[in-house]
Amino acid sequence: MVPAVQLGRLSGLHVSRLALGTMNIGTPGRGHQGDWTLDRDTAKALIAKAFDLGIFYFDCADVYGLGASETALGELLREATTRDRYVLTTKVGFPLGRNPNQGGLSRKHILESIDASLSRLGVDYVDQLIIHRHPQGVPGYAGTPIEETMEALHDVVKAGKALYLGASSMFAWQFAELQLTAKANGWTPFVSMQNHYNLVYREEEREMIPYCAASGVALTPWSPLARGILAGAYQGGFSGGASARSKGQDRARTEGLYRGEHVFDVAARVIEVAGRIGKRPAQVALAWLLAKPAVTAPVVGASRPEQLAELAEAVSITLSEEDIAYLEALYRPVDNLLSLGAS
Repeated sequence: MVPAVQLGRLSGLHVSRLALGTMNIGTPGRGHQGDWTLDRDTAKALIAKAFDLGIFYFDCADVYGLGASETALGELLREATTRDRYVLTTKVGFPLGRNPNQGGLSRKHILESIDASLSRLGVDYVDQLIIHRHPQGVPGYAGTPIEETMEALHDVVKAGKALYLGASSMFAWQFAELQLTAKANGWTPFVSMQNHYNLVYREEEREMIPYCAASGVALTPWSPLARGILAGAYQGGFSGGASARSKGQDRARTEGLYRGEHVFDVAARVIEVAGRIGKRPAQVALAWLLAKPAVTAPVVGASRPEQLAELAEAVSITLSEEDIAYLEALYRPVDNLLSLGAS
């Protein structure tokens, strides 16, 4: 069973040690992930399996399926159990339409978006509202004052529409500035950081991870398996995709994120270590991440119940110091994706 843990030192909220990402739940064909969205029966079985495994932390976003993911997830959760048995996160920031006010982190968009998300999810509140990027890091919306964003988020919490706040990929100095702005004005701070972190992208180890560890902010990394690379979905290169996602239109996004020459050499070592200890590559990659002391609950994705069960086993795998060193040895620094505007 996946254990429960406290979401950092800044909240009393408990979450499962793994969060289930729900980008692939929604309406097939709708949104940027439409060609690998699960059908309803498979999604229902996946949610049921999550609860069986002790996973009760679900991560969504308004932009997933352009709202369809929230709608489908809300229906499935209501069918599965009662509201007090799960923790639900959604996100705001990325545009859902072409109107200039349909994206970004202005007061108008935040307040309209949380109401729309709650309506689609069919709940009175979300446990955590995450800003999908820094207020000035959403393409096309760079002029939003951070004070406007932070006060609007605070008002969402005080209205009871979100219990906690989280943030996602940005520079550490930007995150520190947001936290200090909240503190200076008596506004609600962020309790978690959902950043990009895995064996083949470790640039966050320089500043963001030490800052969060020192300040008590929980880390809930996205793409812990590097979009399937560390699970063996690509056989030695991007042309060797073996899954619907790795062969579909989403492959271009994966290539944009993982540019280093070390990527597939590290993935090969993951496969090697997995074979040596009798585990699956995805389990080894996830066990490496879970061994990092600042990591609270990585956001994992799965397309089948049995795949999720395999990932859940990673919480009980302890890698030796020698295996960890072997897995890490080939990493080479790459450009911080945030500096390229591509994270």
